[in-house]
Amino acid sequence: MGHANGHRRDTVIDVGKPMNFTGGLEFSSLTYTVTKKKKVDGNWLSQEVDLLHRITGYAPKGCITAVMGPSGAGKSTFLDGLAGRIASGSLKGRVSLDGMEMSPSLIKRTSAYIMQDDRLFPMLTVYETLMFAADFRLGEMSRDDKKQRVEKLIEQLGLSFSRNTYIGDEGSRGVSGGERRRVSIGVDIIHGPSLLFLDEPTSGLDSTSAHSVIEKVHDIARSGSTVILTIHQPSSRIQLLLDHLIILARGQLMYQGSPKDVALHLGRMGSKMPKGENAIEYLIDVIQEYDQSELGVEALADFALTGMKPPPLVNEDMSVSTVPPSPAPSRHTRHQPEVSGDKGRSGKRLHLQTGTQDRDFDHSVRSPWNQSRSWSASQSGIVQTLSFTPSRQQRTDRKMETPMSASPGYYTYSKEILPATPTPHSSDYTVNENDYLTPNIAPTVGYQHLGPKFANSFFSETWVLMRRNFVNIRRTPELFLSRLVVLTVMGIMMATMFKHPSRDMQGITNLLSFFIFTVCLFFFSSNDAVPAFIQERSIFVRETSHNAYRASSYTIAGLITYLPFLGLQAGVYAGIVWFPLKLRGPFHYFLLVLYMSLLSTNSFVIFVSSVVPNYILGYAAVIAFTALFFLFCGYFLNSHDIPLYWNWMNWISTMTYPYQGLLMNQYQTNTSFGYNPASGQDVSGFDILTSLHIATDESKKWQKLLIMLGWTILYRILFYLILRFASKNQRT
Repeated sequence: MGHANGHRRDTVIDVGKPMNFTGGLEFSSLTYTVTKKKKVDGNWLSQEVDLLHRITGYAPKGCITAVMGPSGAGKSTFLDGLAGRIASGSLKGRVSLDGMEMSPSLIKRTSAYIMQDDRLFPMLTVYETLMFAADFRLGEMSRDDKKQRVEKLIEQLGLSFSRNTYIGDEGSRGVSGGERRRVSIGVDIIHGPSLLFLDEPTSGLDSTSAHSVIEKVHDIARSGSTVILTIHQPSSRIQLLLDHLIILARGQLMYQGSPKDVALHLGRMGSKMPKGENAIEYLIDVIQEYDQSELGVEALADFALTGMKPPPLVNEDMSVSTVPPSPAPSRHTRHQPEVSGDKGRSGKRLHLQTGTQDRDFDHSVRSPWNQSRSWSASQSGIVQTLSFTPSRQQRTDRKMETPMSASPGYYTYSKEILPATPTPHSSDYTVNENDYLTPNIAPTVGYQHLGPKFANSFFSETWVLMRRNFVNIRRTPELFLSRLVVLTVMGIMMATMFKHPSRDMQGITNLLSFFIFTVCLFFFSSNDAVPAFIQERSIFVRETSHNAYRASSYTIAGLITYLPFLGLQAGVYAGIVWFPLKLRGPFHYFLLVLYMSLLSTNSFVIFVSSVVPNYILGYAAVIAFTALFFLFCGYFLNSHDIPLYWNWMNWISTMTYPYQGLLMNQYQTNTSFGYNPASGQDVSGFDILTSLHIATDESKKWQKLLIMLGWTILYRILFYLILRFASKNQRT
């Protein structure tokens, strides 16, 4: 373009964003390929499938960017890719924020991701939920400042009237569905993230609640955040709140731009929109029609990328674009994408082989062309004038491709591109976010101000988690009280059934039965931890996905929280049965064995709960292991009589050590416990232990406690490792 001084100045233009783009999220060539099995002629073959295919675009700062498309379009996958929730190495492409390239871990630290399900503790109030979120995310900020931030956020989200209402769940009444969704949003924006991702925030809500939620999200965007959400069939009122659209189909970009320009986009495609039809809904209908035809959605993807007018559908009345044609500069030819795999009449593409597409059209953030542009508005649209200064290699590529431009499988831009057709680097996609920016209520934490990975120290996190655990236990006492009541009732039954054991062989047998039943009872009393943790695991995944706290602090806090409650359970049972059964040995050792038995079995059950996907499989696994541990604990067959190839089961059984510890505490003595008619001699405690192949050494008794402590620590470490490395909400 000429200037006043007569010299031309070449300017590098960013691909995938408008020329006046001043901030937000940019993404380039996002591709996510997975391998799937397909049966062909009776044989299973591996086939690569693109769930996302070279998507390039942007999301303006201070605006709501809505990702839409028909079912199976890849909306949630695309959102996960932008949010860094796809495993490293699986997603190809680049993502940058305000011009700075971002890694998945960096995106997680600067963003918030609101999941489709509201994962909150039902017995916390709205205020308590947000205050705990502030404690996790606002670090060393003073308590008064945190309260002020929470109060301001409650007002901003329209939650003032439900401030002290419990969140609630299916079993207990609480806030409404729309209020619960707004609380979920508040939990993740308490720290003022630069990026906000929402997966179907209106799912399951009525139209009024859905509009209220998006209205609050709209206010958050205007405060300076970049908001990206997926949404399915938004109402006309919600569409008015959307600033920027990204429409996908089969993992490819179909449209990107302002919602008000969708009708213009349809006209440029040559598709006549019926009067009174909603433009966005009609475009998605057209996309589905192409998808179900032999053409597939690739033709529309090419139009969105290059301006190449798609061929009309058979038996469809395709109108001529209202934009008058004008010659576009001939640039260079491009290979038609080559499709491999099955693409039948349904037009469903499996894997797109890009061939020389990387050479012919660059999707990187910076254009390979030095360009200068001028934009002039007219009734026919916006006319784009380009002057190129290609590199030497690019000039060579153009010379090689020009003779082939008329060959089958190739096309030239100069013949079919309609003037003023918006592409990902056209100003028709401009959303002037500066018109909407208002002072931020909660100052954003930009990437340039990133501090430590976690806002709090390990000890601070542990203390906050413990406080929250105690609140939940106080509000839901049935979990703790049910265990206590069971142990109390069973203790009374044991005390009355086995009281004053006779001093004969039958009395010895009765005591052995009492000890093994006690061990089994304590094991079963921990089984209700399975559904309790599985229900809480989803909250853990949501909170740790953006570094609210460490998995190690969560593990330690959970252990410390239940120590006094487990001690109370063991103490109540021990106090009930000790005197009626005339048990001997140190009482404190008897109590310690019961306590360590609860700790080790509770740790084991928690570990199993972290591995299984649901509580049904969790119960099945715990019951199966209970049977195995019971079988090999030494009651039915002592360790000496168990076959050698099964002896290892005796070692790993968590029932072996409390059972042996209780027997050693009772029978490590020369005192007679009964008369044996078969031998004609009294039976001492050492005789009983010797017959069961249990050590009579006093020091071995304390060794059993150390082994139970070791199992407790081991299961907690395994539990931590599962949380740390396996409990992540991301795609592979």
